[in-house]
Amino acid sequence: MAHVRYGDKVRKAVFPVAGTGSRFLPATKASPKEMMAVVDKPLIQYAVEEAIDAGITEMIFITGRTKQSIADHFDKDYELEHQLELQGKIDLLAIAQNIVPKGVSCAVILADDLISSKKGALRQTVETYEQCNSAVTAVQKFEGPSISAYGVISGAKQRDRIYQLASIVEKPVYADAPSDLGLTGRYIFTPKFFAHLAVLKPGVGGEYQLTGAIQALSAEEQVLAYEYERIRYDCGSKLGLLKANIELGLRHHEIGDEVRADLKNELIANI
Repeated sequence: MAHVRYGDKVRKAVFPVAGTGSRFLPATKASPKEMMAVVDKPLIQYAVEEAIDAGITEMIFITGRTKQSIADHFDKDYELEHQLELQGKIDLLAIAQNIVPKGVSCAVILADDLISSKKGALRQTVETYEQCNSAVTAVQKFEGPSISAYGVISGAKQRDRIYQLASIVEKPVYADAPSDLGLTGRYIFTPKFFAHLAVLKPGVGGEYQLTGAIQALSAEEQVLAYEYERIRYDCGSKLGLLKANIELGLRHHEIGDEVRADLKNELIANI
């Protein structure tokens, strides 16, 4: 999520990455869910790259005591860079040195949602904020009962892909869902939001849900919902993470052709 004052450029993003990742045990017993790889990059790297594409220059990670590897991933590794330079592995050295580009700072965005599109989902959301000068939540349409896993909005459509947010219901029963539009972890918030966040009470399972604070903000000022153009992978689930690895693997410039050939010939035939 990003934080702005009206008229400001969006330059700061907050990544809540303190969760336990219990759905991926035992893989996440010693390593954070956000560091699980999709092809050749951890989930959190995709989220940071999306933020950089949107013009973000300051990243703030809200972590837990077991998440040191996230900070390590974005920190400079002099020994690794020295070894790669000695070995003449210039391409790999460039990758290691540009995990965080110059001019971008990371201090120790929801990374569960890996969104693949020609224009990043956060960039689309930022552009909507800049056009409308309003807090924005990103949403997508869900078919059938899957909507029950999300915060679901109701609101009047203002124009193509933009809705005036009226209410949010957190994880409704399918029959009671107010619409087919669910929140997907990309937000632009104005300062008033943080006053509501400060008094937020934990919900089911002791978790804090942003939806309560967003609903309170919408009672004070306009909040828009933007239905972004995307292909989205819910990497908070095992199936979503597997789909992301397969589909991004198929598009990868180094291994895409091999993955496609193996899926056609060997892997499927042996199942």
